[in-house]
Amino acid sequence: MEKDLRQQKTNIIKIALFGPESTGKTTLAKQLADYYETEWVPEFARDYLQEKWEENQHICVADDMLPIAYGQTALENEKLANANRYLFCDTNLMVTKVFSEMYYGFCDPLLNEAALKHEYDLFFLTDIDVPWEKDDIRDTPEGRETVFSAFKQTLIDTKKPFIILSGNKETRLEKATAIIENLTIAKENDFSSNDFVQIYNRGISFDAILKQLKSFKKGIAKSNLIRPATISDGILNLSENEFQQKALFFDQQKDKFKIKKFVPASGAATRMYKFLIAFLNDFDITKETINAYINRKNDKELAIFIVGMEKFPFFETVDKKLREIYPEFETLERDYKNYYFIKLLLSPEYFNSANKPKAVLPFHQYDTHIANPIEEHLNECVHYASSKNVSNLHFTVSEIHQSLFEIAVDEIKEKIEKPSGIKIDIGYSYQSKSTDSITIDIKNKLVKDKNDNLVFRPGGHGALIENLNNLDADVIFIKNIDNVIQNHIDQITLYKKALAGVLVEMQQNVFEYLRLIDQEKIKEDNIEEILLFLEKSFSVEMTADFNKFTFENKISKLKELLDRPIRVCGMVKNEGEPGGGPFWVMNKKGIKSLQIVETSQVDLEDKKQKKILAEATHFNPVDLVCGIKNYKDEKFNLLKYVDQEAGFIVEKSVDGKSVKNYELPGLWNGSMANWLTIFVAVPLITFNPVKTVNDLLKAAHQPQ
Repeated sequence: MEKDLRQQKTNIIKIALFGPESTGKTTLAKQLADYYETEWVPEFARDYLQEKWEENQHICVADDMLPIAYGQTALENEKLANANRYLFCDTNLMVTKVFSEMYYGFCDPLLNEAALKHEYDLFFLTDIDVPWEKDDIRDTPEGRETVFSAFKQTLIDTKKPFIILSGNKETRLEKATAIIENLTIAKENDFSSNDFVQIYNRGISFDAILKQLKSFKKGIAKSNLIRPATISDGILNLSENEFQQKALFFDQQKDKFKIKKFVPASGAATRMYKFLIAFLNDFDITKETINAYINRKNDKELAIFIVGMEKFPFFETVDKKLREIYPEFETLERDYKNYYFIKLLLSPEYFNSANKPKAVLPFHQYDTHIANPIEEHLNECVHYASSKNVSNLHFTVSEIHQSLFEIAVDEIKEKIEKPSGIKIDIGYSYQSKSTDSITIDIKNKLVKDKNDNLVFRPGGHGALIENLNNLDADVIFIKNIDNVIQNHIDQITLYKKALAGVLVEMQQNVFEYLRLIDQEKIKEDNIEEILLFLEKSFSVEMTADFNKFTFENKISKLKELLDRPIRVCGMVKNEGEPGGGPFWVMNKKGIKSLQIVETSQVDLEDKKQKKILAEATHFNPVDLVCGIKNYKDEKFNLLKYVDQEAGFIVEKSVDGKSVKNYELPGLWNGSMANWLTIFVAVPLITFNPVKTVNDLLKAAHQPQ
């Protein structure tokens, strides 16, 4: 390559403005240079071609491309010498290359090679959303979309790190400076420009990435358990009569509210069939019997599956298909029948059960049909989550699965609406990619795929606090997609309504106190009354120094404690299910509160903490009713009430290698840590999740 086409090496951060003519490159280059008090590189071709035009009205031809490239490179190297930390290039050889190819169908090999070799820390691709301005050397404004597409495709094909800049000149400057600040931090932390662009395009703030890295190195602070929450010590115990009274109260009040049911339902059912997938991967029917495999692996789950096979709601459908595929099926040995059954159930060409969302899988066998969880949730909706003959149901889904949900809803919605007289409105949302986590290896190094792209993983169900935050409703029921049962809808309805009745009653009391505070009607005598209410109703224990506060500060503190979202959580007796439970917890400030704590949040090496965990009497079934509006009927910003320290470090295996991810504070624990909380004991019948396919053999999921 000619020496004149070489870029000088530098530690200066170089930003290239890249895009069609009249898209604001020069304006932005000047703005950025002024903002950062540094140099910018003008477009050499402008003066070169203007001079050529003024001399003899000659326009640009193919032979001008290489002289322009030499001039642009020299100008960039000249400006670099005086640059302060940053250099902003109004144009670059890649622009010259694109124009040469577009207008002349050819690019000089020297220019092409130099354009590919020239490096910039970031390209700003300037959008065509600004007016086209005419001058002597510009082409026509027609076909801007085509030209823009060509510029964009060039950056993609040459794998250059770029971000599209849109908006007016003020907006662009604001966006550009924010991006540059974060790019600088990324570079200081050894992230490449391509890494940075991938993070930016996912909508993840770089600050969040740095916090994730810090968490990987320092670890996550464990919860400080004081004692388990038990009946009469953090868990409200209602009699059957009281449940009925609370449910009746809710029925009397519900038409005042917009009610919604929120069902986390993202992801495929892979874990539900984990032991079957392992069996297919490890079993060779020509070399051993299934019984030998079960003994070799001590696989009790597989044994249960095979023994109970005919009781599964999908048995007849799979069995029928098997007989279509294998005409001699009846003559096969039992092992071959069972093996082919499992294989067909999971086969992507047939039932593909492990790759579908749980929501659309067959769960319950009724006399007339087979029901999936979507049907059961719609049926529950019309029983307890409706007002004014309208029921609102919101699913969080994976984008690739939404059509499956819509098909399933269309099949049964009218069948539930008609007899109930209740209209069901369905909404969907996705877990935001901006809540994803980067992946690191055991040496805390970034994990990348074969294309040198960062590997991201979802940030866990805690990410759904953003989805919940976007809903508009007064009362929201939360229940997991797989926690549905086949019968006893009347009992389920009673307990769900009762939880909602507790919420509405407590919310009314809270709102009344807040209105009195706003009206300045609270006297010294009322303070003790409010303190007692907070302690008795929400288990809020005031710090010892509260009595030293002035009257005004006491009022301010009480308002802060009262003016929060409220959650009423059903709790079932602990029967050894994995997951979280209710505990009294102390935070770093020495404040005690009721929290749902996952096992992974507990320091199991601390004997005292492990003992407290083992003493838990109740379990969290994810059975919540929430109030997300304040006494002025305004939505709370739920993101303000998250305990950001309550995340998780999760270890996974990718391609046989151990990797780690950060998961956000869980939806019903860390993400709701600073809500007003009430725990209510509810019967076990309300908790029947389907974690593995064998759970469908339990009584709650079988016909009666």
